[in-house]
Amino acid sequence: MLKIAEEIVHIMHNDYAGCMDKKGWDAPDAFLEKVKQAPNLSSKEFLELVNDYLLDFKDKHLYMIAGGEAVEKPKTRGFSVRRYEDKLYITKVDSDDRLIPGMRLISAGGMSIPELREKHHRLLSENHPERENWAPILLQYEEGIVEDLEGNQQHITFRLFEKKPFVPEYSLRQLEEGPVLLTMTDFANPDAIAKLVEEHKDLLETAEQWIIDVRVNNGGSDASYFPLLPYLVPEEGWEFGDSDETMIFNCTEASCDRVVQDLDNELANVDDEHFRQVLHIIKREWTRNRGKGFVEFDFGGAVEDTFVKGLKNPSKIIVLTDNMCGSAGDSFVEHVKELSKVTVIGRATLGVNDYANLASASWDGYTLMYPTSRLSRIDKGKGMTGVGITPHIHIPWTPDHIAGDPDLEQALAMLKCAVEY
Repeated sequence: MLKIAEEIVHIMHNDYAGCMDKKGWDAPDAFLEKVKQAPNLSSKEFLELVNDYLLDFKDKHLYMIAGGEAVEKPKTRGFSVRRYEDKLYITKVDSDDRLIPGMRLISAGGMSIPELREKHHRLLSENHPERENWAPILLQYEEGIVEDLEGNQQHITFRLFEKKPFVPEYSLRQLEEGPVLLTMTDFANPDAIAKLVEEHKDLLETAEQWIIDVRVNNGGSDASYFPLLPYLVPEEGWEFGDSDETMIFNCTEASCDRVVQDLDNELANVDDEHFRQVLHIIKREWTRNRGKGFVEFDFGGAVEDTFVKGLKNPSKIIVLTDNMCGSAGDSFVEHVKELSKVTVIGRATLGVNDYANLASASWDGYTLMYPTSRLSRIDKGKGMTGVGITPHIHIPWTPDHIAGDPDLEQALAMLKCAVEY
């Protein structure tokens, strides 16, 4: 494990897109010493050490995962929480049938939520309570005090469950109120999204109002949402290439070899021709820039034309966002936020694209995912890390979101007003 740890440090200091920006942020000697002093680390303990070291870089696009039969499956407490004021509200229950949404966790491990917030500030490095991810913290404690819907408190011992696999959703339906609701929980399957758009083409072209829900969106590829763009831009069209934003890639030899292998694997499993064209162009750029360090790619040919002509319908679109929308989800929200047809409401996105385009470095049972590109906005102090892509209209998260859907209600109210006036 020491050899793997040393290779991870090398990657972070040489191949990672933020290696120059964040030079000196980490404590590699302390990390390696911890690994040396514990030669019999379990896979779980080693993974925890690595991810703790990676926290120094303050990059949510940077993480290590474990796999294989001998590695313990990811665990969960069987419920999800979100902080509101000084309590953690249970928003969803996956496995623990003792709990129901709306209950409040008021302490864990004998500490109040504010005390836990202070203790785990490195993990909860966010600018607002509604953006905090408490799941890894709750895994560190065995018991807590829960308050039910009537205000009664009880001590409970937390249970441990295998984390259920994420099941993506790409759905489209017409609501009773009239608008079409599209839900996309990631942009990782271009074939599924292209098929959804094609199969519902008649409805999409006749519906005057859309609501697009990307409040949970685990990212994927920007190219996956290209089939939607003609519907989203104004009828006169939109020039997507008119930006002074630049992206540069850290084209080390090691990263090139890793990325090209991943691209070949992806090409073997995708049918959408436009998406395949994009992948081939990315592969071409990596190959011709191998070993050149930080360079800007030439994406000529990735899109036939950066100008997209719009369709008449829909005339009004509401996009619902939240902090569980990241990566390609960030990009989608940022792109459509500028369009005259679109109003973005909800909470700011996760905001992980300052450093993006992940490469994977693998060892037996472990995979490190790290960004290879950086955006020029970082140099202007306008990065999205910790901030996200902010909506036009911020709807604060409150416990009312547990039993109802204030975001959707406001979207419908706004669309109704648009029709009336």
